[in-house]
Amino acid sequence: MIQKRTQEIAVGVFVAVGLAALVMLAMKVSNLSSLSDQDGFEVIARFENIGGLKERAPVTVAGVRIGRVKTVIYDDKSYDALVTLSIAAKHNQLPEDTSASILTAGLLGEQYIALEPGGAETMLKSGGEIKLTQSAFILEQMVGQFLFNKAAEGTGESKAAEGAGP
Repeated sequence: MIQKRTQEIAVGVFVAVGLAALVMLAMKVSNLSSLSDQDGFEVIARFENIGGLKERAPVTVAGVRIGRVKTVIYDDKSYDALVTLSIAAKHNQLPEDTSASILTAGLLGEQYIALEPGGAETMLKSGGEIKLTQSAFILEQMVGQFLFNKAAEGTGESKAAEGAGP
């Protein structure tokens, strides 16, 4: 009886450790593990199209995460997406002419913001704005544009052939 009870407790502990590991893995995958980047500063970047960029997406410089996307909102006046970036305080030496691009990482296509520091003497301050931005690469738009151009070439060639006849 005691051996069976010990065995049941061991199985229960094993299951509890397994569930805790699954919760940790889920938090790591969903970027919930580091929600508290409170010590830092915020800057704004405007993009024409953010693609699938989401809040809590990484903000990187040279491939190193220095912050996260805090908010993504739509600006009714400029028709742009306003993205607020929360950057860790220890990375407060970003030049004012830093550029921001939305890039895609990995096979699953997680999007993130990559910052490219400029050469200005003055640094970005909290509440500042990154002026140089590059929107997300949208594959569907590129395929559509390619097909449209090919269709236009096809109609142009047929009209030229019609006009060349006797």
